Amino acid sequence: MESTNAVAAAAVAFVGTHFVLSHPLRGPLVRAIGERGFQGVYSLVAFVTLGWLIVAYRRAPLTASLWPVGDALWALATVVMLIASILLLGSLIRNPALPTGGRPGAFPDAARGVFAVTRHPMMWAFALWGVCHAAVFPVGKNIIVAVAIIVLALVGAALQDRKKERLQPDLWPAWEAKTSYWPFAAIVAGRARFGGFGLHALLGGLVVWLVATWAHIPLAGWAAGIWRWVL
Repeated sequence: MESTNAVAAAAVAFVGTHFVLSHPLRGPLVRAIGERGFQGVYSLVAFVTLGWLIVAYRRAPLTASLWPVGDALWALATVVMLIASILLLGSLIRNPALPTGGRPGAFPDAARGVFAVTRHPMMWAFALWGVCHAAVFPVGKNIIVAVAIIVLALVGAALQDRKKERLQPDLWPAWEAKTSYWPFAAIVAGRARFGGFGLHALLGGLVVWLVATWAHIPLAGWAAGIWRWVL
C-alpha cells in the first residue's frame, strides 16, 4: 500500500506542477528568467516528476482488480482507443491550440473533422486513453495514473480555453463559437457538421492504433486491442 501511495504522490506532483507552471507561475517566471528560461524550468520539472511517476509505478505492487474484465469490455476499449487514435492524429494538423513559437496560429474557416467533434481532440484522446486503460487493467496503481492523465487532459483543456480567451480575444472566442469543449456538442447544436476527416486522421489513426496496441506484447507481455483475438 505504501508503494501505491507513492504512485499517488508522484501523480499529484506531475499534474499539479504542470498546472501551476502553466498558469499562475508562468507570467512571473517568464518576466524573471525569460521565455527560454521558463521552458527550461518547465521541461526539467516535467521530466523529474514524470520520472518519479514511472519509477513509483514500476515499484508498486499489483493489487487485486476492482472489477472483472471480459472480452466485452476489451472490445469496447479497443473501439474507443481507435477513436482516440483518430482524434490524436487529426489534432496534429491545423490545430489552433498547438504552440506556434510566438507566431499567430492559423484558424480554420470552419470546424471540420476532429475539430467538429471537439476543439480539444488531443486532450480528449489522452482522456479516452486513461479511461480505457483503467477499464481493462483496474488495479490501484494503474487507476491512479489513468485518473491523473484524465485530469491533466480535461482540466488542462478547460484552462487552456480561459488562457486563450485572454491572449487571443479577437480569435479564440470566435473559434469557441464554431466548436465545443464536450465531444459532439457543437454538432448537436448545429454549429458544426460531422465529416471532413482527412487521411492523416483516419489512416494515421488506424496505423497508430495497430502499432500501439501491438506494442503491448513486447513491452507489457500481453496482447491488447485486436491482437487479443488475431494472435
